[in-house]
Amino acid sequence: MATPDQKFPRQKQDTQPGKEHAMDPIPQSTSSDYKPSGRLQGKVALVTGGDSGIGRAVCHCFALEGATVAFTYVKSQEDKDASDTLNMLKKAKSGNAREPISVPADLGYEENCKVVVAEVVNAYGRIDILVNNAAEQHERHTLEHITEEQLDRVFRTNIFAYFFMAKHSLKHMQPGGAIINTTSVTAYRGSPSLLDYSSTKGAIVTFTRSLAMQHVARGIRVNGVAPGPVWTPLIPASFSPEKTASFGSEVPMKRAGQPHEIAPSYVFLASGDSSYFTGQVLHPNGGTIVNG
Repeated sequence: MATPDQKFPRQKQDTQPGKEHAMDPIPQSTSSDYKPSGRLQGKVALVTGGDSGIGRAVCHCFALEGATVAFTYVKSQEDKDASDTLNMLKKAKSGNAREPISVPADLGYEENCKVVVAEVVNAYGRIDILVNNAAEQHERHTLEHITEEQLDRVFRTNIFAYFFMAKHSLKHMQPGGAIINTTSVTAYRGSPSLLDYSSTKGAIVTFTRSLAMQHVARGIRVNGVAPGPVWTPLIPASFSPEKTASFGSEVPMKRAGQPHEIAPSYVFLASGDSSYFTGQVLHPNGGTIVNG
């Protein structure tokens, strides 16, 4: 676990999506303290953006818990991270789970999401758990610096994709299924330098609550996770070297979280342990009070 006085080396990645294998230090996706108990045996899970960061940690925990796991990534830009994650999942596979698969896709467009879902269903027959997680962000300090092109791109990745993935996955989900959406602490406290990103994260909260009510009668639960600052490839790909070096120091715990500290929230919401939860959001954020 990171210490309260942590500092990261100054670093910057010039393109998004960020690359986990190029980070210093590498995010901690696994923990020897995590003790699986077969909570997702027999389940089929699809995780978007599962090649790195929180997505990778979620995929790993799901595999340890017995789930068959598929994840998406951005082709050519995230090939190395996706390959590393796939190898990690093959080693973590347990119980009667089938071999994991990775699916390259730009999820900002409905047809691509439809193809992803079809590939997973063709491989495994159904989807029991959908984790909408893929996201991008760009630091801009004034509204005038947010171009129409950036706004379209951020909304497509961060909220359009959630609609499209849910729309097509729900056709293959049975009672007991679960959808988990990744929102952010910025949805609750705002972020002046991430105006478009935080707006999409607010939309995800409302999307989660509304979709939960729409499908509660089907026995499908929809919940969310709103992480605080977490050490993922999004950070050096978004912020200046100076800001990256002190990333996470503003929360009460005075440090960024690691992906393995966030993933158990997804395991809880995906499993029967959360059978009385729908339309809710969990807040692993280092102590920030959001009243949400």
